[in-house]
Amino acid sequence: METLLIYKDDLSNKFWKINVTGNSFTVTYGKVSTVGAVKTKEFESEEICQKEANKLIQSKLKKGYVVAGSSEYVVKESAITEAFFWKLLETAKKKGEDPDEQLEWLVNHLSRRSVKDIVMFDYIFNQYYYKSYTSNLWAAAYIVMGGCSDDSFDYFRAWLLYLGKGTYETIIQDPEKIIPHLKILEEEGDVPEFEDLLYVASMAYEEKTGFDDEHYYDLYEQLSDDKYVQPKMEFDWDEDNEEGLSNKFPVLWERYGENPLG
Repeated sequence: METLLIYKDDLSNKFWKINVTGNSFTVTYGKVSTVGAVKTKEFESEEICQKEANKLIQSKLKKGYVVAGSSEYVVKESAITEAFFWKLLETAKKKGEDPDEQLEWLVNHLSRRSVKDIVMFDYIFNQYYYKSYTSNLWAAAYIVMGGCSDDSFDYFRAWLLYLGKGTYETIIQDPEKIIPHLKILEEEGDVPEFEDLLYVASMAYEEKTGFDDEHYYDLYEQLSDDKYVQPKMEFDWDEDNEEGLSNKFPVLWERYGENPLG
């Protein structure tokens, strides 16, 4: 349930919005046409949560707030667009010599933005991340690293996304196009994984607010309405069938089948 109220007089033009989900609610408030500030609160039951939300709504109405007919032009959802998301990743790569330094810059940058921007960054990241959950890509990662667990595949997909939109989309379509991007890792004896990229948003949120990742993920669920459920993977390859893997990706197998990274 969502309720949006506005208040306007000679000195003020502000909004107040509450979104109730289960046993918690999120309140967003601020000047009209801004993203506003965000607060969340959790209760012991859905009934108590709804009761407290109704109290807040009635309190605002008594103070002169009125129900908004539309949220358009009232609440600015986020300044983070898909184009800006990819630009941030590219900028981060110029802010340090290694991924750890780059990640530190990205977390710090996001922590100075609004909570909604942090959530939107994470939402866009996740939409692309979900698309990379494919049998083909997992087979490629398995060949490259000489094995690939569930967690390792998660970290591999984060690394892939960090390569940039064009490269990411090309490799999703043809995993063997990944080879040029593995050369530096080959020299360093490293593997194509970037686990910490998965937690950029929660780290930025904690740096900004002091609240932990559990608090962030509850907020993310409310603000993003991300309903994704990871599907059961239907593999079209067998890890014990080397011939099948070599036939599936012959170029990758020739390069890494006997000499995987890591």
